[in-house]
Amino acid sequence: MMHKLPPRRLLAIAAALALIGGQADASSGQSTPATSPGQADQACPLGSFHCAPRPYNYAMCRPNALLDFYDPSLGKDVSLRETSLTKVDAQHVDSSNQSVYHLSGDVKLQRADQQLQADSVDYNNVSTDYDARGNVRYQEAGQLLASSHMRGNTDASRGIADDVRYQMLDARGNGVAKQGHMLDAQHSRYVMATYSTCDVGHHLWEFRAKSITINKETGVGVARDATMRLGNVPFLYLPYFSFPTDDRRKSGFLYPTIGNTSRSGFEVSAPYYLNLAPNYDATLDPRIYSDRGAMLAGEFRYLVPGSNGQINVEYVPNDHGENDGLADIKGDSRYLVNLSDRTQLWKGWQFVGSYNHASDSSYLYDYGDALSHAAIYTLASNAAVMGGGKWWHASFGGTIYQNVNPFVTDRVLPYDQLPYATFGMNVPLSRWLEFGMDTSAVAFRKTGFVEGEREDLYPYLAADFGTSAWFVRPKVAYRYTAYQLDSGYDKYGYGGLLGSGGVSPFTQQSPSRALPIVSVDSGLVFDRNASLFGNSYTQTLEPRIYYLYVPYRNQNNLPVFDTSLMSFDYWQLFSPNQFSGADRQMDANNVTAALTTRLLDDSGAERLSASIGQIRYLSPQRVLGTDWVRSAYVAQLDVQLSDRWRLASSYQWSPNTRLTDMAAVELQRRLGTDGVFNFSYRYRRGLLEQYSASAVYPLSERWRLVGSWTYSVKDRETVEALAGVEYDSCCVSLRLVDRNYVNQAYYGFGPAPTGGNINQRDNAIMFEVVFKGLGSSGGQIDPLLRRDILGYQ
Repeated sequence: MMHKLPPRRLLAIAAALALIGGQADASSGQSTPATSPGQADQACPLGSFHCAPRPYNYAMCRPNALLDFYDPSLGKDVSLRETSLTKVDAQHVDSSNQSVYHLSGDVKLQRADQQLQADSVDYNNVSTDYDARGNVRYQEAGQLLASSHMRGNTDASRGIADDVRYQMLDARGNGVAKQGHMLDAQHSRYVMATYSTCDVGHHLWEFRAKSITINKETGVGVARDATMRLGNVPFLYLPYFSFPTDDRRKSGFLYPTIGNTSRSGFEVSAPYYLNLAPNYDATLDPRIYSDRGAMLAGEFRYLVPGSNGQINVEYVPNDHGENDGLADIKGDSRYLVNLSDRTQLWKGWQFVGSYNHASDSSYLYDYGDALSHAAIYTLASNAAVMGGGKWWHASFGGTIYQNVNPFVTDRVLPYDQLPYATFGMNVPLSRWLEFGMDTSAVAFRKTGFVEGEREDLYPYLAADFGTSAWFVRPKVAYRYTAYQLDSGYDKYGYGGLLGSGGVSPFTQQSPSRALPIVSVDSGLVFDRNASLFGNSYTQTLEPRIYYLYVPYRNQNNLPVFDTSLMSFDYWQLFSPNQFSGADRQMDANNVTAALTTRLLDDSGAERLSASIGQIRYLSPQRVLGTDWVRSAYVAQLDVQLSDRWRLASSYQWSPNTRLTDMAAVELQRRLGTDGVFNFSYRYRRGLLEQYSASAVYPLSERWRLVGSWTYSVKDRETVEALAGVEYDSCCVSLRLVDRNYVNQAYYGFGPAPTGGNINQRDNAIMFEVVFKGLGSSGGQIDPLLRRDILGYQ
């Protein structure tokens, strides 16, 4: 029989059960939302350097892995609860006592997304006591809960449930509890409780705790006498631990890291997170290195009104590693400090600073260049005040450097800039005309080298005429660079102190250089309809002419503080200077001719782009030291006619030497939905020739192989080789990666190192396990694979 009752009272039973069920997932710490099948199949676009992390994929979970009373036809809109009537279905209803309802025989109470089923239900409409007995089942939009017996009081938010089974629907998570106690609306306690994100009845892993208490007010749960199990085998015992039950932060241990490197041996890390205040926190990370001893690392983050920053410290009180001939560090204390801060000073102005310092030049070589850390040559520290407005920007500060390459001296360091100041502006004068300026003033300091101050002024006037079919962009600039060298300037050469019998090129203490820079950039854009492989495209043809004039100035008496010659590429065809800094300005009387064609699909996406260009020198390049009539031919080709593969290439051939100056080819192929293959070849005459290949190869839905390989033709050896395997299941992911590499960033300098613990080949291995919905044992593998495998997710 069907009855309609007031919506508030009887569904209070369901509300009480929801509170118990809603807390049952607390043993998970923090749950992870389930991933839809379509979300797991989203692939990173080909050619992307940064791919979004793959979301947890629960597609391999059993499609019917729900508690058996799940009703898919039940509504999902929780907002309808307050306005919906309660429908009651039962074989027998006794309401002879007008304050007590006795329901029995396949009792079903339904309102909106809520449904309660039981063999019998007694409810006191006055005291709000309730008693549901026999095969109690509750379902709502976010969860399922089953119990053999449930009783309590809805007004007092008290209740006891026996033999609880629960399952979360919005987030993966399920488990059982011998008994659940709702002490009040904010506090719950569970006896003999479990939690896992695996399929119901098929737990590869789970937590088991003798008791779990939940405080919703503070967002903290406490488990006592708990074990974590793989299958039925316990592998981690915690007599007491606390965890967050919502998004609020909570102090506690993070997951450990286990690995091995050839420089420091086996590593075990057990970080502990400290939630000190809402606006600052810290992490203590004690580590043990089998070959070097104990380390204490720490991180402190702060966020105060107008300021935020971070401090990282690593400290080794007694390094017992072998003396490798680089530095006598055995028995010494060693450390690394990294500090960064950003503070708002006033409107439009802020302070930005960083301090990075290591105890010795070998520190990062021993501790930093492991599995996923690229070698670092120098540590830079900087402090600056920066500001800007609608049409201007400015900065004032200083930068210093520390050498952290143990195989070279401090001669390789860049100049310290103490201090520096910059100012730039870009003011539109009309719709087609603008005035701009780039200026800098720097004091350069470096022991054993010529020192001094440099000012560089670069005002310009630029115009932009054109439509979508053509453009003409003339630009007139004036560059003035002046120096004030310190005393003793005549005792130095470009490379530092003069050798015996050397002659200094610095003949003036205050040299300067002034010259105009004139350029005109122009081009046309033609387009037509085209067809290729049965697809329609829009093809463009874009001729471009660029003229550049810069008069010659003798710059031999100017020091070289921060300037170097840049690698020649396609964009250098249209650049006013091939030097990266202000100490050198090339002369030019050049005309660049270039041609580009593109294929655009119906959506406007570029499917093919091909360009070729060359500079015609109307006068010799005296600063660059060449008298060639023309530059190398520079060509580029990018093709992606489908979402499955992409080809990118560039090529430079010099008609002057009749040799190839540079060549590069990159091929990327999609393998299924989550696999990728990359191949590249890079050549630069006299510098390098390398082949590289990398892949993510899916063997099955659960297994993937990952690997990368780089081979140097010049050195006739493998520069780096990486191999690994990934396993993914419904609730567990595993990764094992081994990396063997030449520490070329260090060994490429100076004489070959000597010593018992030095090898040009280093090795690192790391294992990572991810219990979906809980976290992982480390995060070092993912950055490495992202760096070495283009398109890795």
